[in-house]
Amino acid sequence: MLPLEHFIVAFLPVLGYVLVRDGRLPTLRLVALVFVGSQFPDLIDKPLAHQFGVIPSGRVFMHSLPVAVPFLAAVALYGWKTDRNRLSSAFAFAHLSHLLADNYRPLLPPSPTVSPDLLWPFTPPATRAPVPHWAGPGGINVRLWTLFSAVVLAVCAYVLVADVREHF
Repeated sequence: MLPLEHFIVAFLPVLGYVLVRDGRLPTLRLVALVFVGSQFPDLIDKPLAHQFGVIPSGRVFMHSLPVAVPFLAAVALYGWKTDRNRLSSAFAFAHLSHLLADNYRPLLPPSPTVSPDLLWPFTPPATRAPVPHWAGPGGINVRLWTLFSAVVLAVCAYVLVADVREHF
């Protein structure tokens, strides 16, 4: 899926929930966390796989439940400790919606199966072309995505460090 599609898949249920529960639009902070959560697996995995060659595919590591579940548990714990359960839940929901959106086809009938990417490193990843279809000429889109990832993750790290200093 494209980044915008991942955001839409994550945001629409959150928007519906907030509108029904609170009777108003979600805050900008909540929308930002849903955006980052919906992109987070790709922000980590695409550069690690396609730019640096550290992992075997752009759909393992943060796309994998054995890695994502403990990470999201830490996010939930942080949300609980800082009294931000709604924000941490929205981030976790967006992250999990990304995994579902990337892997929904094998789950469909007639013979539903779990994608091997979801269970990496316990199963080998699904076979893919070494160069992703979206890489573009000379892999320019990989470099642009890596730059975008670095900027978003740096901003998130800055905000997180500032928040930890304030709360702990």
